[in-house]
Amino acid sequence: MLRRLSRSLSFRLIGIFVVLAIMFVYGTFAVLRWVYNSDELRDLISGHLSLHVSYVKADIGSPPRIDRAIAITRRVPVDIRIEGPGVDWASDPNFPAIADLEFGPSPIFSDDPGAWVDELRGVEFATWERHRFLKMREGDFDIVVATPPIADMDSGPDPILLIVGLGLFYLLLGYAAVNWLFKPIRAIRTGAAHIGAGNFDHRIRNIRSDQLGDLAADINRLAEDVENMLDAKRALLLGISHELRTPLSRMRLALEFIDSDEDREVLKAEINEMEKIVVLLLEAERLNEGHAKLHRSPIRISDLLNELLDDFFGRERERIEVRNRAGDLKVSLDEARISLLLKNLLSNALRYSPPDAGPVELSVERDGQELVFRVSDNGPGISTEQAARLGEPFYRGDPSRTRDTGGTGLGLYLATLVAKAHGGFLELKNPGESGACFEVRIPVSLDG
Repeated sequence: MLRRLSRSLSFRLIGIFVVLAIMFVYGTFAVLRWVYNSDELRDLISGHLSLHVSYVKADIGSPPRIDRAIAITRRVPVDIRIEGPGVDWASDPNFPAIADLEFGPSPIFSDDPGAWVDELRGVEFATWERHRFLKMREGDFDIVVATPPIADMDSGPDPILLIVGLGLFYLLLGYAAVNWLFKPIRAIRTGAAHIGAGNFDHRIRNIRSDQLGDLAADINRLAEDVENMLDAKRALLLGISHELRTPLSRMRLALEFIDSDEDREVLKAEINEMEKIVVLLLEAERLNEGHAKLHRSPIRISDLLNELLDDFFGRERERIEVRNRAGDLKVSLDEARISLLLKNLLSNALRYSPPDAGPVELSVERDGQELVFRVSDNGPGISTEQAARLGEPFYRGDPSRTRDTGGTGLGLYLATLVAKAHGGFLELKNPGESGACFEVRIPVSLDG
């Protein structure tokens, strides 16, 4: 949760607002304190307060007169208590006894540089149930002034709690506003993920008229440009592949007129390789269209494996160890393309495994709603850097390899497309280790 919040732009922006608000409040108080602490203003306020205390003492008289104290309470919203020799009077019967109040100096009234105003001499302060008390000494009498009046019991919320609650409300309101402001980011992120996965026909919807809307529109244009570029590339590749078939057919016909058997066989092998590349390119582009039609049919796994070995690996069958843990499981697959996928994986495994290094292993099992094929060899393995590029068309880990030693670089590309067309994926399970292990996972529906 904390990690998610730390990555949220809304949370960070709210954090910035909170820090700025704290800095503003602190700065405001600091400026006010500095202004109040200036000698002229501080002396002026302190003098006025001292004068008011003197006026109160003079109005009450010395010794204090109760009738004058009553007159003060009628003019000003305060209560007064007087205690001294022979006198214990209060303007309100609920006025607490002076002994029950804890009087002392106030941090606001002090000669310290950090205090708001200078200390009031001969005056002490106390608080009780949201009432503030000021005690003065006049001869042998203590005069205590209470504000607000004792009868005025404040039934409202605590001002501090009210301020904190209001601050939290504004904070939540700000978070909601910021969250609404950045709401398009989620749609942009989802759209970018779709486009990054190859769904170039996906478009970000509900674009707003602001900078985030401009960003979404730019991403949509980028996806459209990439889609048009890839379509043009596929069209060019398909066109070239189709056009190559005619000259290849003519070359095959011309071979029959070559007298040298050795030259004829060499050229025939090259023409066969070129035709193989053309066929693989056409099949790869059909699968890469995203809406390639699969010819699914009920297939028994044991029959699929037996036909694969009989048709393509009759001479090398002893080098292949099959572990069929799916038994006679029957599933709906495109048999021709799954056979092509396994053929390419097995051919690569046999090519890079020394004959004396042990057999290549082909295993198949059911894992929940997925069918899992694994092909493991005993070759040198594939480095992490090479593994990142597996599945790219015409990519070969060693650029110095020829077609005789390294293939065309289309086998894994086509196998990856076949797995994706079935809704699954192909991955290398052990990059950087000796002996490559490829795993294909395909979601299947059982049939019978």
